[in-house]
Amino acid sequence: QVQLEESGGGLVQTGGSLRLSCVASGRTFSSIALGWFRQVPGKDREFVAGISRYGGTTSYGDSVKGRLSISRDNAKNTVYLQMNSLKPEDTATYYCAARVGIEPLVVPGAYAYWGQGTQVTVSS
Repeated sequence: QVQLEESGGGLVQTGGSLRLSCVASGRTFSSIALGWFRQVPGKDREFVAGISRYGGTTSYGDSVKGRLSISRDNAKNTVYLQMNSLKPEDTATYYCAARVGIEPLVVPGAYAYWGQGTQVTVSS
């Protein structure tokens, strides 16, 4: 079992920045690949970013490339999502997800463990 707890969401103006954090527990952190997803009501959960077990591989959704950056600190059992140049369309609930494996994947069904989510609202 892996428990995930996100933090760092909030209200920010267009063009602003936020950093989301997700702390994992319950399993050796370096044994899991991690992803960030987001969801708005009435829409499917969308892949935002993913990072491999040791951080050597990252991937991003097309809508966030160049603005968002994922990283992890295996000593702190924490994955981060640095969000810059935020837009109103980035408004969503952001979820941290974990899968036992080497590489992150873009489909939500590949992840067995999910956090409760943190709300990000970008005002225009």
